[in-house]
Amino acid sequence: MSAALRLTALFAALLAAGCDADRPASTAHSPAATSPPPRSTGAPAAPPPDADRSYAYPAADRVVAIGDVHGDLAATRAALRIAGAIDGADRWIGGKLVLVQTGDELDRGDDEQVIVDLFDRLAVEARAAGGAVYALNGNHEVMNVQLDFRYVTEGGFRDFEDVPGLDTSGPRLAPVPPPARARAAAFAPGGLYARKLAARDVIIAVGDTVFAHGGVLPAHTRYGIARINREVRAWMEGKSPSAPAVIAAEDSPVWARLYSSEPPPSPGSPPCAALDQTLAAMSAKRMVVGHTVQRHGATSACGDKIWRIDVGMASHYGGKPAALEIVGDTVRVLTAEATKAAETTKAAEATSAAKPKK
Repeated sequence: MSAALRLTALFAALLAAGCDADRPASTAHSPAATSPPPRSTGAPAAPPPDADRSYAYPAADRVVAIGDVHGDLAATRAALRIAGAIDGADRWIGGKLVLVQTGDELDRGDDEQVIVDLFDRLAVEARAAGGAVYALNGNHEVMNVQLDFRYVTEGGFRDFEDVPGLDTSGPRLAPVPPPARARAAAFAPGGLYARKLAARDVIIAVGDTVFAHGGVLPAHTRYGIARINREVRAWMEGKSPSAPAVIAAEDSPVWARLYSSEPPPSPGSPPCAALDQTLAAMSAKRMVVGHTVQRHGATSACGDKIWRIDVGMASHYGGKPAALEIVGDTVRVLTAEATKAAETTKAAEATSAAKPKK
C-alpha cells in the first residue's frame, strides 16, 4: 500500500465511520437537509428575496467561469488562457473581465498550493485593471479544512511542507500522521491556507448569474446566502468551533447534485422547479455550477437556466480544459479548439484586408 493510501485509510478511520466516497464526512441535518426540493406545481411561489445581498456583484460586460481544476496546474493555465485571462507568464491580461472559478482547486493533483496562490494573485492584478477574480469554495476546500484528506495525493501531502511559519507541533495535530502534519497545519481552521479559503465565498452572483460549486436550493435562500458565506468564513478563520451544518449536509451548496443529473432535467421537472424558485428569490436568470463531471463537456439544462461546467479537465479525469463565457444574454462554451479557430479566422481576415485591391 502506498504512503498516500495508508494516510487516506487512517484519516478515513478518524472521520465518521462508513462515509461513502465523494460524500460529506458529516451528514448532520441542516435547514437545507430538512427541506426536500419542492414538487413541480406550475409556477412556484418564490420566497422573499434575501435582504443581505453582500454576495451580489454588479453586472460585467464579459464574465467567464471555470470549473473544477483539482490540483492540475497545466489544466488551470490552459483554462485561464482560453478565457483570455492570462498571458504566457501567468499575468493578468483580462482587463475588465470578471472571472469566476467555481471551487475544487484542491485534491486529486499535486499543484494545489501554486493554484490557490495563483488565483489570489490574479485577483489583485485583475482588481488593478478594473476586472475581478472570484474563486469559490467547493466541497474539496471544505473537506480539507475539516482535515478530511481522503483525496489528497502523495505529492499533495508534500506540497505544503515548504509553507513558512506553520506550527506542526500543536496538540490538535497530535493524531495526524507526521507526513500529513504540514498540510493539516495549513488547512486546519485558522491555519494559513484555511484563512486564504476563508476570504472566498461559497455562493456569489454577478449581475443576473448565480455561481456555486454544487448548487443553490430554495432552502439555502431561506437560510440566507450571505449568512452561509459568513458562517463558513467564521469557521475557516477559526472563530467558530465546527463547520456550520448547512455546509456539511449532503445537499449543501457545495455537495448538491440536484441540477447536474444525466440526462439533464427538463423544464417543469422537480429540479427545474426548484431552480426557478431559487433564481426568483435571488433575482437571477441563470446558475452556473461545477462539482459533477460532464463527460461530454459543459452542458445546460432547464431551458439554459442552469449550466454545468465541471468538464473533468484535471489529469485525474482526463478531460479537456474549457470555460463558459457570458456576455449579456449570450452564453457559450469556450474551448482551445474554438479559440484557435477564431484566431485563425481573425488572422486570415486581417491578411485579406491588408492586401492591396486590384
